[in-house]
Amino acid sequence: MTIDSADRRWLVVSASTAGAPGTLRVQVWRKLRSLGALYLQQSTCLLPARPEVAREVRRLADRVRHQSGSIRILSMAFTDEAEEQAVIAEFNAARDAEYAEVLERLPSLRRELADERARGRATYAEVEESEADLERFRAWLSKIATRDYFGASGGDVARGAVEEAAADLAAFEEAALNAETPGPLAAARGRSRLRTVQES
Repeated sequence: MTIDSADRRWLVVSASTAGAPGTLRVQVWRKLRSLGALYLQQSTCLLPARPEVAREVRRLADRVRHQSGSIRILSMAFTDEAEEQAVIAEFNAARDAEYAEVLERLPSLRRELADERARGRATYAEVEESEADLERFRAWLSKIATRDYFGASGGDVARGAVEEAAADLAAFEEAALNAETPGPLAAARGRSRLRTVQES
């Protein structure tokens, strides 16, 4: 893919937590991981210099320095287009791996819904539990999308799969509704049976 000039600046981030509290190393790793940083070596990584990314990196730098760590942030641009495209491909591959994990785990939710319906156990409690599961998938997908800077191909597939699961849940909820609140016809049949019993 071809990137425009707004995406041609990059940030090189090099952080050291030597001499700092032990928890800082984990904090740095978690933040850079959440931003989707591409590691060039153990303590040095690369990120696109987009405003929202630069803002988060500055906040991280403040935290590192406040806790006696050291961090250096350098702005750079590639001089070799092919090299830049190779780096973008690495970013996309990392995001595709994350989308693939969503796709790997999502079928278990859909199987559970199908199995519960087959057993006649479509209940409101199951709806609530499955809604919570679906929201976790959506939140997970949203986090991946936030660091999907270059539109990895797996994103559309993963989003489509989550929406298919949502459709399954909607059908399951309808089944639970029908099971727990019988419609007018079922109610009429109940009244008819009651009259028959009373008349006899």
